[in-house]
Amino acid sequence: MTYVFVPGAWHGGWSWHPVAQRMAGAGHRAVALTMPGLSPGDDPRALRLADAVEYLTAEIERRDLTDVVLVGHSWGGIPIAGAVRRLAGRLSGIALVSAFVPRPGESMADAMGPEIGGYVRATIAASPDHTIGVDFPSFRASLMQDEPEDLQRLVHDLLVPQPGGYMLDALDTVDLTAAEVPITYLLAENDRALAAPGAELAARAGVEPVLVPGTHETILTHPDDVAKALRDQTEK
Repeated sequence: MTYVFVPGAWHGGWSWHPVAQRMAGAGHRAVALTMPGLSPGDDPRALRLADAVEYLTAEIERRDLTDVVLVGHSWGGIPIAGAVRRLAGRLSGIALVSAFVPRPGESMADAMGPEIGGYVRATIAASPDHTIGVDFPSFRASLMQDEPEDLQRLVHDLLVPQPGGYMLDALDTVDLTAAEVPITYLLAENDRALAAPGAELAARAGVEPVLVPGTHETILTHPDDVAKALRDQTEK
Protein backbone atom coordinates (compact mmCIF):
# COMPACT_ATOMS: atom_id res chain seq x y z
CA MET A 1 0.00 0.00 0.00
CA THR A 2 1.05 3.60 -0.55
CA TYR A 3 0.24 6.21 2.07
CA VAL A 4 0.08 9.75 0.72
CA PHE A 5 0.22 12.27 3.56
CA VAL A 6 -1.33 15.74 3.26
CA PRO A 7 -0.39 18.32 5.92
CA GLY A 8 -2.54 20.89 7.65
CA ALA A 9 -2.43 24.67 7.47
CA TRP A 10 1.03 26.23 7.94
CA HIS A 11 2.66 22.79 7.83
CA GLY A 12 4.70 21.07 5.16
CA GLY A 13 5.37 17.43 4.41
CA TRP A 14 7.94 17.52 7.21
CA SER A 15 5.11 17.36 9.76
CA TRP A 16 4.24 13.86 8.56
CA HIS A 17 7.80 12.52 8.44
CA PRO A 18 7.75 10.77 11.87
CA VAL A 19 4.57 8.88 10.97
CA ALA A 20 5.64 8.27 7.37
CA GLN A 21 8.95 6.76 8.48
CA ARG A 22 7.10 4.33 10.74
CA MET A 23 4.74 3.33 7.94
CA ALA A 24 7.72 2.78 5.63
CA GLY A 25 9.34 0.69 8.34
CA ALA A 26 6.24 -1.50 8.34
CA GLY A 27 6.74 -2.22 4.63
CA HIS A 28 4.53 0.41 3.00
CA ARG A 29 5.42 3.17 0.60
CA ALA A 30 5.04 6.62 2.17
CA VAL A 31 4.84 9.96 0.36
CA ALA A 32 4.59 13.19 2.38
CA LEU A 33 3.51 16.14 0.22
CA THR A 34 3.93 19.87 0.77
CA MET A 35 1.19 21.93 -0.81
CA PRO A 36 2.14 24.79 -3.17
CA GLY A 37 2.93 28.00 -1.32
CA LEU A 38 4.14 26.28 1.84
CA SER A 39 7.80 25.85 1.00
CA PRO A 40 10.27 28.68 1.64
CA GLY A 41 10.54 30.81 -1.49
CA ASP A 42 7.12 29.91 -2.88
CA ASP A 43 4.89 32.75 -4.08
CA PRO A 44 1.50 32.27 -2.35
CA ARG A 45 -0.27 35.36 -3.67
CA ALA A 46 -2.35 33.87 -6.47
CA LEU A 47 -2.92 30.41 -5.03
CA ARG A 48 -6.48 29.14 -4.64
CA LEU A 49 -7.86 26.01 -3.01
CA ALA A 50 -8.24 24.48 -6.48
CA ASP A 51 -4.45 24.64 -6.85
CA ALA A 52 -3.99 22.47 -3.75
CA VAL A 53 -6.56 19.96 -5.02
CA GLU A 54 -4.94 19.91 -8.46
CA TYR A 55 -1.45 19.45 -6.98
CA LEU A 56 -2.54 16.52 -4.83
CA THR A 57 -4.28 14.86 -7.75
CA ALA A 58 -1.48 15.54 -10.23
CA GLU A 59 1.26 14.23 -7.93
CA ILE A 60 -0.50 10.91 -7.45
CA GLU A 61 -1.13 10.63 -11.19
CA ARG A 62 2.40 11.75 -12.09
CA ARG A 63 3.92 9.13 -9.80
CA ASP A 64 1.38 6.59 -11.09
CA LEU A 65 0.48 5.59 -7.53
CA THR A 66 -2.16 2.92 -6.92
CA ASP A 67 -3.56 1.22 -3.84
CA VAL A 68 -3.30 4.64 -2.18
CA VAL A 69 -4.48 5.58 1.29
CA LEU A 70 -4.93 9.35 1.41
CA VAL A 71 -4.06 10.61 4.89
CA GLY A 72 -4.89 14.20 5.86
CA HIS A 73 -4.22 16.24 8.98
CA SER A 74 -6.31 19.27 9.98
CA TRP A 75 -6.90 21.55 6.94
CA GLY A 76 -5.53 18.71 4.79
CA GLY A 77 -8.96 17.10 4.90
CA ILE A 78 -10.23 19.78 2.51
CA PRO A 79 -7.98 19.11 -0.51
CA ILE A 80 -8.46 15.40 0.07
CA ALA A 81 -12.24 15.88 -0.12
CA GLY A 82 -11.73 17.80 -3.36
CA ALA A 83 -9.54 15.11 -4.93
CA VAL A 84 -11.42 11.94 -4.01
CA ARG A 85 -13.67 11.73 -7.05
CA ARG A 86 -10.81 12.19 -9.54
CA LEU A 87 -8.62 9.67 -7.75
CA ALA A 88 -11.29 7.06 -7.10
CA GLY A 89 -9.67 4.34 -9.22
CA ARG A 90 -6.33 4.74 -7.45
CA LEU A 91 -7.54 4.73 -3.83
CA SER A 92 -7.83 1.92 -1.31
CA GLY A 93 -8.67 4.08 1.69
CA ILE A 94 -9.00 7.52 3.26
CA ALA A 95 -7.68 8.35 6.73
CA LEU A 96 -8.27 11.68 8.46
CA VAL A 97 -6.27 12.66 11.54
CA SER A 98 -7.88 15.43 13.59
CA ALA A 99 -8.87 16.72 10.17
CA PHE A 100 -11.51 19.17 9.00
CA VAL A 101 -14.32 17.72 6.90
CA PRO A 102 -16.06 20.61 5.14
CA ARG A 103 -19.68 20.97 4.15
CA PRO A 104 -20.32 21.89 0.50
CA GLY A 105 -19.74 25.61 0.06
CA GLU A 106 -18.05 25.97 3.47
CA SER A 107 -14.55 27.44 3.55
CA MET A 108 -12.11 27.03 6.41
CA ALA A 109 -12.77 30.65 7.35
CA ASP A 110 -16.53 30.05 7.33
CA ALA A 111 -16.15 27.07 9.64
CA MET A 112 -14.35 29.17 12.25
CA GLY A 113 -17.45 31.25 12.90
CA PRO A 114 -18.24 34.94 12.30
CA GLU A 115 -15.71 36.43 14.72
CA ILE A 116 -12.65 34.33 13.94
CA GLY A 117 -13.65 34.01 10.30
CA GLY A 118 -13.86 37.78 10.04
CA TYR A 119 -10.41 38.09 11.56
CA VAL A 120 -9.04 35.55 9.06
CA ARG A 121 -10.52 37.45 6.10
CA ALA A 122 -9.29 40.82 7.35
CA THR A 123 -5.79 39.52 8.04
CA ILE A 124 -5.52 37.96 4.59
CA ALA A 125 -6.84 41.12 2.94
CA ALA A 126 -4.25 43.23 4.77
CA SER A 127 -1.35 40.88 4.04
CA PRO A 128 0.98 41.91 1.18
CA ASP A 129 1.30 38.30 0.06
CA HIS A 130 -2.31 37.28 0.78
CA THR A 131 -1.41 34.88 3.61
CA ILE A 132 -2.22 34.31 7.25
CA GLY A 133 0.14 33.04 9.92
CA VAL A 134 -0.41 31.80 13.46
CA ASP A 135 1.25 33.60 16.37
CA PHE A 136 3.12 31.66 19.03
CA PRO A 137 0.68 32.28 21.93
CA SER A 138 -2.22 30.93 19.86
CA PHE A 139 -0.19 27.98 18.64
CA ARG A 140 0.96 27.20 22.16
CA ALA A 141 -2.52 27.42 23.67
CA SER A 142 -4.58 25.64 21.02
CA LEU A 143 -2.44 23.45 18.78
CA MET A 144 0.29 22.10 21.03
CA GLN A 145 -0.70 22.80 24.63
CA ASP A 146 0.89 20.88 27.51
CA GLU A 147 4.10 20.19 25.57
CA PRO A 148 7.53 21.60 26.58
CA GLU A 149 8.02 25.18 25.44
CA ASP A 150 11.25 24.42 23.59
CA LEU A 151 9.40 21.83 21.49
CA GLN A 152 6.51 24.23 20.90
CA ARG A 153 8.92 26.92 19.70
CA LEU A 154 10.81 24.50 17.47
CA VAL A 155 7.62 23.43 15.68
CA HIS A 156 6.28 26.98 15.51
CA ASP A 157 9.50 28.14 13.86
CA LEU A 158 8.94 25.59 11.08
CA LEU A 159 5.51 26.92 10.16
CA VAL A 160 4.94 28.91 6.96
CA PRO A 161 2.09 31.43 6.46
CA GLN A 162 -0.91 29.80 4.82
CA PRO A 163 -1.98 31.01 1.36
CA GLY A 164 -5.16 33.00 1.81
CA GLY A 165 -7.03 31.28 -1.00
CA TYR A 166 -6.68 27.97 0.85
CA MET A 167 -8.65 29.45 3.76
CA LEU A 168 -11.24 31.48 1.84
CA ASP A 169 -12.26 29.12 -0.96
CA ALA A 170 -14.79 26.30 -0.60
CA LEU A 171 -15.57 23.07 -2.40
CA ASP A 172 -18.82 23.01 -4.34
CA THR A 173 -19.37 19.35 -3.57
CA VAL A 174 -18.07 17.12 -0.79
CA ASP A 175 -18.47 13.35 -0.97
CA LEU A 176 -15.75 11.34 0.72
CA THR A 177 -17.67 8.17 -0.08
CA ALA A 178 -17.40 8.74 -3.83
CA ALA A 179 -14.37 6.44 -4.12
CA GLU A 180 -16.23 3.63 -2.31
CA VAL A 181 -13.24 2.88 -0.08
CA PRO A 182 -12.98 2.53 3.72
CA ILE A 183 -12.75 5.79 5.67
CA THR A 184 -11.01 6.20 9.03
CA TYR A 185 -11.09 9.20 11.36
CA LEU A 186 -8.39 9.41 14.05
CA LEU A 187 -9.10 12.04 16.71
CA ALA A 188 -6.48 13.38 19.10
CA GLU A 189 -7.86 13.11 22.63
CA ASN A 190 -6.80 16.62 23.67
CA ASP A 191 -7.41 18.48 20.42
CA ARG A 192 -8.44 22.10 21.03
CA ALA A 193 -7.93 23.40 17.50
CA LEU A 194 -10.71 21.82 15.44
CA ALA A 195 -13.34 24.12 13.98
CA ALA A 196 -16.08 21.67 15.05
CA PRO A 197 -16.22 18.79 17.54
CA GLY A 198 -14.20 15.83 16.34
CA ALA A 199 -17.15 13.45 16.64
CA GLU A 200 -19.19 15.75 14.39
CA LEU A 201 -16.43 15.90 11.79
CA ALA A 202 -16.07 12.11 11.84
CA ALA A 203 -19.84 11.82 11.41
CA ARG A 204 -19.64 13.98 8.29
CA ALA A 205 -17.31 11.31 6.92
CA GLY A 206 -19.79 8.63 7.97
CA VAL A 207 -17.64 7.04 10.68
CA GLU A 208 -17.01 7.00 14.42
CA PRO A 209 -13.72 8.57 15.58
CA VAL A 210 -10.85 6.41 16.80
CA LEU A 211 -9.04 8.15 19.65
CA VAL A 212 -5.27 8.62 19.70
CA PRO A 213 -3.26 10.41 22.40
CA GLY A 214 -2.04 13.98 22.17
CA THR A 215 -3.06 17.41 20.99
CA HIS A 216 -3.72 18.73 17.49
CA GLU A 217 -0.03 18.09 16.77
CA THR A 218 -0.31 14.40 17.63
CA ILE A 219 1.37 13.44 14.34
CA LEU A 220 4.57 15.01 15.70
CA THR A 221 4.28 14.19 19.41
CA HIS A 222 2.78 10.68 19.22
CA PRO A 223 3.87 9.21 15.87
CA ASP A 224 4.01 5.64 17.21
CA ASP A 225 0.37 5.79 18.29
CA VAL A 226 -0.79 7.45 15.06
CA ALA A 227 1.14 4.99 12.88
CA LYS A 228 -0.21 2.00 14.83
CA ALA A 229 -3.77 3.30 14.55
CA LEU A 230 -3.31 3.85 10.82
CA ARG A 231 -2.03 0.31 10.37
CA ASP A 232 -4.81 -1.15 12.50
CA GLN A 233 -7.48 0.71 10.56
CA THR A 234 -6.17 0.53 7.00
CA GLU A 235 -3.91 -2.47 6.46
CA LYS A 236 -5.46 -5.26 4.40
